[in-house]
Amino acid sequence: QVQLVESGGGLVQAGGSLRLSCAASGTIFRINAMGWYRQAPGKQRELVAVVPRGDSTNYADSVKGRFTISRDNAENTVYLQMNSLKPEDTAVYYCNAVVVSTPLSYARDYWGKGTLVTVSS
Repeated sequence: QVQLVESGGGLVQAGGSLRLSCAASGTIFRINAMGWYRQAPGKQRELVAVVPRGDSTNYADSVKGRFTISRDNAENTVYLQMNSLKPEDTAVYYCNAVVVSTPLSYARDYWGKGTLVTVSS
């Protein structure tokens, strides 16, 4: 089993910054990708940013230029630096990891419990 624990959410004024962290622990052979998703009230969960094991990154158009995702492979941790926050960024942010637990295992999706980010206008 793999556990993902997020931290760093909270209340911030528009234009402010927050940094989210997510640490993976448990039976981990390799993490193929780590990323962040968010779900606003009444809306579907959407991709925010993802970083595969290499250096490439992908961002939702709505956060490009404002958010930066980074990953520490040695610590099995992913970060999301969020700058110039807007009220429409308000959501529960979920960490995701695609994990191979043993050399003979298939990759499997794991999710954190989520951390709330509230941006006031």
